[in-house]
Amino acid sequence: MAPANSPADGRAAHRVATNQAPPLTGHDVVGGDAALSEAVLRHADEATLAGLLPLGREAGSAEAREHGRLANEHPPRLVPYDRYGTRVDEVEFHPSWHWLMGRAVGHGLAAAPWESDDPLAHVRRAAGFLAWSQTEPGHGCPVSMTYAAVPALRADDAVAKEWTPLLASTSYDPGLRAPAAKRGALAGMGMTEKQGGSDVRANLTEARPTATDGEYTLHGHKWFTSAPMNDVFLVLAQAGGGVTCFVVPRVLPDGTRNQLDVVRLKDKLGNRSNASAELELDGTVARRLGDEGRGVRTIIEMVAATRLDCVLGSASLMRRAVAEASWHVAHRAAFGRRLADQPLMQNVVADLALESEAATALALRLAAAVDGTPDPHEAALRRLALPLAKFWVCKRTPGMVAEALECLGGNGYVEESGMPLLYREAPLNSVWEGSGNVNALDVLRALGREPEALDAWITEVGLARGGDPRLDRALEDTLAMLGSLMAEPTSMERSARRLAGRMALLLQGSLLVRYAPPEVADAFCASRLASPHDGVYGALEGGELRALVERTTPTVPAG
Repeated sequence: MAPANSPADGRAAHRVATNQAPPLTGHDVVGGDAALSEAVLRHADEATLAGLLPLGREAGSAEAREHGRLANEHPPRLVPYDRYGTRVDEVEFHPSWHWLMGRAVGHGLAAAPWESDDPLAHVRRAAGFLAWSQTEPGHGCPVSMTYAAVPALRADDAVAKEWTPLLASTSYDPGLRAPAAKRGALAGMGMTEKQGGSDVRANLTEARPTATDGEYTLHGHKWFTSAPMNDVFLVLAQAGGGVTCFVVPRVLPDGTRNQLDVVRLKDKLGNRSNASAELELDGTVARRLGDEGRGVRTIIEMVAATRLDCVLGSASLMRRAVAEASWHVAHRAAFGRRLADQPLMQNVVADLALESEAATALALRLAAAVDGTPDPHEAALRRLALPLAKFWVCKRTPGMVAEALECLGGNGYVEESGMPLLYREAPLNSVWEGSGNVNALDVLRALGREPEALDAWITEVGLARGGDPRLDRALEDTLAMLGSLMAEPTSMERSARRLAGRMALLLQGSLLVRYAPPEVADAFCASRLASPHDGVYGALEGGELRALVERTTPTVPAG
């Protein structure tokens, strides 16, 4: 027997980890998220929430977490030629990518809501997308683009009838084959080019009409096209009448592959699971969608839908980050106490929980506006609230995720924790579908051209009047600021970010005052509206901080 304090004793002690949080697996990502569950009940009903619970349990499983890890550890591989030298331009994915995609499509998170008779279909899908994306963010990109393509395709009834049933299918059917031979399809988009970025009117890709009515060939390049193995793409190109939108199938009806060369896959920040590519188009067959010169207006419905998913995706990253942080501090001790019992750590996690809950509440409210779009108020609110939320929620995500990572200390800096992936991914949604400046300027555009959008925002925020004096004062101050800026148009653009941030915060505050527990609404109004949040988390004053932490901490059933 080895003597006490011998090296053998030390080695034995290191064989069993102590004071470490167990893996966060086996929890219900939907049912265990109070903010998300309450938002579903608020904007949908109990049946909708009950129908999401199987998704939530699967999303929180150890199996899902492992597939998310493997999909990023084994990134996609470009195969430009087959063994015989034939150009094929295929992208190979790890089986875990296909597992994740199959579940996402099977749960109806792609375009299924557009074909559904359920009046609450978009709220259901939004909640499911927010929850399921916590398994792994990369595969949400093709799922999101497929969802967003359908409203744009409706610019042409014949094209919509051809593609919508496939895109709305809950069958995941990967591989390049003729559309008629597939049980389901995925969509993508090709808008940006090297010289233009967000300025798509600077695009150089040329569209040349063929002898067939409505058919063109495209000649040019696309700088960012994610998921190049998808079945169909919406692409902008210059036709005779100006920038025009086109439908580009990956495989033509006769089974031959369309002329579409994948030049390379991007080495990008963020997830490694998804493939983002540069494409060369040289004689690529395309069908015009909408009139020549109306490409931006045609594709704007796709942009609006993907902006909603940017908000949902950022809210998902926030929720996963605060779940990991709150789980860690609930199981880790330092200086003689659990971290969750230490006042300063409580303050940090409670502040992170506020950010996450506000993002979730706003994201689900936007989804409800999609379900309610025939209503003029809902349509007008969606027009202004989407760029507001896209600007603010996506902009807040990187700092929030960084703070959540810090709660885990050195453990959070290690890839195995999953936190570095969240941290790398956090800036994505602020860049995709228009950077912060683009969305702030879109807010100004809506305010200047569509007065009904501002009326809808004032009405929505005003539903909480009298609920908290700090919200009331912030609304009055923001309206005064808006009036002052409108009186001096030269200063309007310079102040667009400040205005967008205040307007987004007021929307979040209104929702929390109306619907959240008192301790949540009180802490939010005190820290975000009474005095501007300086970006440093953990500076809340007073309030029921323990209750905020417990509300956001996941629970795992015993056994």
